[in-house]
Amino acid sequence: MIYDVAIIGAGVIGGMVARELSKYQLKVVLLEKEHDVACGASKANSGIIHGGFDPEPNTLKAKLNASGVAKLYEAARDLSVPHHNNGSLVCAFGEDEEPAIRELYDRGIANGINGMSIISGEEARALEPALSDKITLALRIPSAGIICPYELTVASIGNAMDNGVELICNFAVSSVEEEDGVYSIKSDSDEAVRAKYIMNCAGVYSDKVSAMVGDDSFEIIPRAGQYMLLDKAEGTRVNHTIFQVPSKEGKGILVSPTADGNLLVGPTAERVDSADDNYTSQGGLDTVTALARKSVPSVNFRQVITSFAGVRSSEKNGDFIVEKAKNTNGVINVAAIDSPGLTSCVSIAEYATEKLFSLGLQAEKKEAWNGKREDARFFSKMSDEEKNEFIKKHSEYGKIVCRCEGVSEGEILYAIRTNPPARDLDAVKRRTRSGMGRCQGGFCSPYVMKLISRETGIPKEKITKRGTGSEMLIGKI
Repeated sequence: MIYDVAIIGAGVIGGMVARELSKYQLKVVLLEKEHDVACGASKANSGIIHGGFDPEPNTLKAKLNASGVAKLYEAARDLSVPHHNNGSLVCAFGEDEEPAIRELYDRGIANGINGMSIISGEEARALEPALSDKITLALRIPSAGIICPYELTVASIGNAMDNGVELICNFAVSSVEEEDGVYSIKSDSDEAVRAKYIMNCAGVYSDKVSAMVGDDSFEIIPRAGQYMLLDKAEGTRVNHTIFQVPSKEGKGILVSPTADGNLLVGPTAERVDSADDNYTSQGGLDTVTALARKSVPSVNFRQVITSFAGVRSSEKNGDFIVEKAKNTNGVINVAAIDSPGLTSCVSIAEYATEKLFSLGLQAEKKEAWNGKREDARFFSKMSDEEKNEFIKKHSEYGKIVCRCEGVSEGEILYAIRTNPPARDLDAVKRRTRSGMGRCQGGFCSPYVMKLISRETGIPKEKITKRGTGSEMLIGKI
């Protein structure tokens, strides 16, 4: 089979590109090197919908961030992804930092961002009583928000698959060759996929994929960000997303509620040698703790339930790269998508698709395309009376498997059975939150493994936490 388009990388950018291309009469395949979708930066980032004030004016980042906010909120509603328009505050600590607040405001105006305002420290504390009394000025951005990044990725890819896109996991691209207008994309296991066009959405590996097609014009700089996630008991410590004045390394340490009701603090911004260096360190977490307390002194770090790190892809010029790969006629590089890439993901997908069609791809739009996705959390949103009636017909929803998050057997089965199907513990976790609570899967994991095995036929000793090499059992006794 020859596909019309092969998308490399099943993160949020690849997922949104797949969803955008699924609107057309095309044969599209999405290739992912990991065991599941959303296994890179898309599972380990802040989940912030950035208001658009930060990018340098007249850059692609500024353009796609400004247009992307409203489009992301719309996509989140259509895909039933948890999100909140909670607004953000960028805080200055003393007179030395106040000019930066005014500069950010002016930059936002240049980027076409409406509704911003500069408020005093007293006004900021009236909105957020837990803020430090050392904050003297703040930029308020009402359009900013929070979203669950991995659920957005899962939902966009699931919606693309429901509309005809094929997903192939465990496909690590090792080479790309072009012959007579068709690209042969080989995996490290010598499996091959053929396509007329390629969308390179490979994240921290996008420069390597680009080099495979003869374009080595950019180099991805991997930057690791360490985070700490706190229990829902801390989830109302602040309502807005709280930033400090950004530096050239990034937007600094934030303190923010999450779309699921926890509290998130971080990230650091450290250049690392490899895209696989997603490790936390005591020094990094100490930095997160100290700087988070600078903004919100009362954060109770005894409520930390997990820590993690994500590696994001940057490039020396500091802008997104969405353009035809040099020396090719059929490859679009969608690369260096660091912050605000999540916010811009829908706009990036539309922009990249326009670029692809400009190369000569032709296709009619589908009349029956469906951009909406059923809410995977419909059961948890029911009233007790509605749940009781639903359980009478669907008894599996009456058995709670994850006590910390209140996740039922029915919700886990739904995740295993729907696109993209969950096949390991972390995949179920990303779709249902089973294992994301205080015990971090200590109680529910064995039963989740039993359900995966029962539904898929995979022997329990071959079920993994997160793909090959992370098997949970070694045999029977």
